[in-house]
Amino acid sequence: MTQLMPPRYGSGMTRKETQSARIARVLADRIISGAIPPGARLRQDHIAIEFQASHVPVREAFRTLEAQGLAEGELRRGYRVTDFDVAELREVAEMRASLEVLALRNAAPKMTRAILAEADAVTRQGDRACSVRDWEAANRQFHRLILSPCQMPRLLRSIDDLHTASARFLFAAWRRDWESRTDHDHRAILEALRKGQVDLACTVLARHVGWIGKRKAARKNAIITDTYDISG
Repeated sequence: MTQLMPPRYGSGMTRKETQSARIARVLADRIISGAIPPGARLRQDHIAIEFQASHVPVREAFRTLEAQGLAEGELRRGYRVTDFDVAELREVAEMRASLEVLALRNAAPKMTRAILAEADAVTRQGDRACSVRDWEAANRQFHRLILSPCQMPRLLRSIDDLHTASARFLFAAWRRDWESRTDHDHRAILEALRKGQVDLACTVLARHVGWIGKRKAARKNAIITDTYDISG
C-alpha cells in the first residue's frame, strides 16, 4: 500500500476528479508528508507549469487547501503553508473524538459483518506497515470503514479534513523514527461492535483519538521546518 490518503486523496486521477482537485490532492500529500514544510510559499506560476494547468485550477486548489487548514492566503503575497502548534493539535484531536463518536453511534445500527471483516483486515495491514506513510493510510481507511455507514456525508467530510490536519502532526513527529506497532484500540473497537456494545466502542474510539493527539504533541519537537519552494 503506497497511498497516503485513500480513497479521497488516492494516487492517480479518477474520471470524476477535476484538475484543481488533483492539484490540491498532490499538494496536500506533500504538505502532510513534510515535503513542503510549514511557512513555505506555494508559488502559483511554478505549480501551474508543473501540472500543465492555467492559473484558474491552481487558485481553486489553493482555496481547497485553505479550507482544509493546510494553506492560508496573504494579501498580495499569494499562499503559504500554514504553521501549527500544540494547541491546534489538541483542538483537532478533541474535534475528531467528538465527531467520530457521533458518526460511529449513527453507523453502528448499519454495521455489517463484511465491514467489520474488512476493517479487521485493514488493521492487520497497518500492523505490518513498514513506514508511517503506509500506517497512516491503513489507519485512515479503518476509520472510514467503521464510520461511513452513518450515511452523513457532511459529517464525514469534516472528519476527513480533521484526519488531514492530524496527519501533518503524525508525519512531523514520526517521520524519522517510525516503528511498527500493534493497534489494540482498533481491535477493541471492532470487538465491541461485534458484540453490539456501542457505548464501549465509542468510549474506546474517543480515547484512541485523544491519545494520538497527546502522543503527537509530546513529539512535536521532531518537526522539520526547512524552507521549500515548489519548482516543478
